Amino acid sequence: MPAEENRKIVEQFYAASNSGDMDTCFGLIADDIKWTNIGSTSLSGTYHGKAELQEKLLGPLFGRLKQGIHTTVYRLIAENDYVVAQTTGTAETWEGKPYNNDYCWIIRIRDGQFAEVTEYMDTELITAVFG
Repeated sequence: MPAEENRKIVEQFYAASNSGDMDTCFGLIADDIKWTNIGSTSLSGTYHGKAELQEKLLGPLFGRLKQGIHTTVYRLIAENDYVVAQTTGTAETWEGKPYNNDYCWIIRIRDGQFAEVTEYMDTELITAVFG
């Protein structure tokens, strides 16, 4: 796919996420996704496949948040199969702690879906908020 089409897929993902449309979000993630959260936090690691991603990262993370993470996209850079997204997310835990993090995702698109994501963020904040 041309880079501009891949950029639009990423825009669609973030728009769906911000509106709570998780069906669209999961539809844009390949079944065999490889998702890596950098660092050594409780949420760090590489998750293989949509089921493992949901079970070991998304479920535990979003289960601790009141309404998910609202994302503001500052920059999307697309080249060939890759899109780099620079974003900020705002959220609140059930305990009332703010979780406002900065992110850089490197996303590889294959056949109109996220095939691989490497996610960089403030890992110290993750540890402070989630332990």
